[in-house]
Amino acid sequence: MAGKKLRELMAKKELVCAPGAYNALTAKLIEEAGFNSIYMSGYCTAAATLGLPDLGLLTMTEMLNNVRALSDSTDIPLIADGDTGYGNPINVVRTVKEYEKAGAAAIHIEDQVWPKRCGHMAGKQVIPQADMVAKIRAATDCRITDDFVIIARTDALAVDGLEAAIDRCHAYAEAGADVVFVDGQHTMEQIEAVPKQCPEKPALINMGPLTPPLSVEEIIKIGYAIAIFPAVCIGPAMLAIQDGLKHFKETGTSPITDPNQMMHVFGTFNKFLGVPYYNELEEKYKSGE
Repeated sequence: MAGKKLRELMAKKELVCAPGAYNALTAKLIEEAGFNSIYMSGYCTAAATLGLPDLGLLTMTEMLNNVRALSDSTDIPLIADGDTGYGNPINVVRTVKEYEKAGAAAIHIEDQVWPKRCGHMAGKQVIPQADMVAKIRAATDCRITDDFVIIARTDALAVDGLEAAIDRCHAYAEAGADVVFVDGQHTMEQIEAVPKQCPEKPALINMGPLTPPLSVEEIIKIGYAIAIFPAVCIGPAMLAIQDGLKHFKETGTSPITDPNQMMHVFGTFNKFLGVPYYNELEEKYKSGE
């Protein structure tokens, strides 16, 4: 069902714009803001869950727990980072099935050597193209429904250059990937090349720190079908929390000092989290005592 929703969005030829959520709360806020999809990144999951960098330290189980939390809390499609699939093609089979059962609409699998690292960090290495082709074939063969979207990510751009990355996109598309994704783009030439040179499949762009800042309108014009914005929530949240804690440390008072404002925030937040709904349930199923 989730994959079908994502495919319907892609079929409209409108940009699937997916801000990055790192927990269920940010996923709900993204949905409330009116976006049509959500992205769960390994980078943000590692930071929020373990307080650690994206260097292959998270396990599939830990990532899967976040997939469940985000998909259970929202009704819009979730695009989830599946790292390398956590092993060989047989591992990919389990990863894909588990992500789909957990409620994701799509998974992206990359061709990095494990332990992997964030696509916008230096020092990446990639596995042979043929090995990744086997992983993509396994992913497309084992999904529970054909609606589940398989996104093939290549990190070859940083290792072997643009031509090699484009070649891999063609190979992964031929192997059955539904969407192609070149990570670590840092020039407009690279950005424009992917949808132009790989027209056989929709293309995804990662608006990470290396990538030149582009508006949604510019991304659509270039020809991308999906755009992910991994740090759009976690970056501002970290800065706001740091500022709030600094204020508290220096003054000994909460950043919100007005009692009326505090009660308003508390009430609004409780309503957003669904307290009235659960109060109704509690009343409905109250015992007759």
